[in-house]
Amino acid sequence: MNYRFLFTFLVFAGLFLPSVSLSQEHVSAQLQRGDGTLSLLRRYEVSTPCSKSYFFRINGLDQNQGLKLHIRYQLPIMLLTYNERSIRSTTGVDDYEWAVKVQEYNDRMTSLGLKSGNFREDKELWVPYHYLNCREEMEAPATTGTPPTTGGTLTPLSGQQSSSERIRGVYDILGDTYAQVPLESERLQGFVYYIVGGHGGPDPGAVGTYHSQSLCEDEYAYDVALRLCRNLLAHGATVYMIIRDNNDGIRAGEILPCDRDETCWVNQEIPINQSARLTQRSDVINDLYERNQRQGVRHQRLIVIHVDSNSRNKRVDMFFYHKEQDQASFAFAETIRATIKQKYEEYRQGRGYTGTVSSRDLHMLRETTPTAVYIELGNIRNRNDQARLVIEGNRQLIANWLFEGIAREALSQL
Repeated sequence: MNYRFLFTFLVFAGLFLPSVSLSQEHVSAQLQRGDGTLSLLRRYEVSTPCSKSYFFRINGLDQNQGLKLHIRYQLPIMLLTYNERSIRSTTGVDDYEWAVKVQEYNDRMTSLGLKSGNFREDKELWVPYHYLNCREEMEAPATTGTPPTTGGTLTPLSGQQSSSERIRGVYDILGDTYAQVPLESERLQGFVYYIVGGHGGPDPGAVGTYHSQSLCEDEYAYDVALRLCRNLLAHGATVYMIIRDNNDGIRAGEILPCDRDETCWVNQEIPINQSARLTQRSDVINDLYERNQRQGVRHQRLIVIHVDSNSRNKRVDMFFYHKEQDQASFAFAETIRATIKQKYEEYRQGRGYTGTVSSRDLHMLRETTPTAVYIELGNIRNRNDQARLVIEGNRQLIANWLFEGIAREALSQL
């Protein structure tokens, strides 16, 4: 076997696990501005006491010594050559569940843009030091909230895991109340989603009136988008929130105040000109899509969320647009529509559901690469449809039902 480092073995907690010598090859990284030791290690999910201590040892540092920009530091992550057969035969650790965790770690590092390629293709397998030597610390990884400079997903903030619940991470974009996201399953692991709440920045979109107060389309579309994002994260998906508001996480209450401080991934000011505004976000999505495709991601989907504006007396059900002459886009939209219809039949018997799927020549469908769906949540000027928006529980229900349709489409591809 062509290993990058030799293993010696010791008995740990009754199991044979490899021990590494200090002379072995490690992953290395430079600090980002504002980083300290802890934030650097959290970014790579190796801030456990065991790995932190090892970090200082391999770099010859005192624990009170500060780090410097522009210096590459060795990380407590061992670098092996993947033997193209299995993680267990590569590492010499004959423990299936342990190997799954190593695989998930590598896939996560790739999806976050921290690892340049998929280990199955570039043959570089990363194994955190504490996975090898302090196995009890594997169950509570600490991660970071600073987006990688190369681009990436919503990146978790440092999170703690309770003994009774697995935690995916803590995401500041979701707001204080909902920032901690439980890991409910990993069924969407490896699936990538780009979510765009319509309008934003200088453009509030459609504006309705509710009890003499303004309802701005971009605020309600964004709130539903965040709730959907949280659902996807909880089931292992990689999610990019393309339009972002660092001050507005998931919000309670009926009236979501209108503001203009949204940005486009990552921290780009949103232009006033409509054509420039749409081109900015479609270019970002296409660039991310190409990068993920080069890394071997096969399932990537774009979800654009808007609120329609029509005459006050016209009530409309949630409806969907797909790309013209694109069967995959149609199937994506139709699966979500069918799921919504099923939910209404299950929970609102007799109400009926008239939501439609049709094609439309819209910039965010025409000029973007991923298979896409464009969702209209309702008529922001109609009093009945407004209840779908202003009642917090309804916004969450929309997000839940959309998630179920999206997950159904994803799992149909397996």
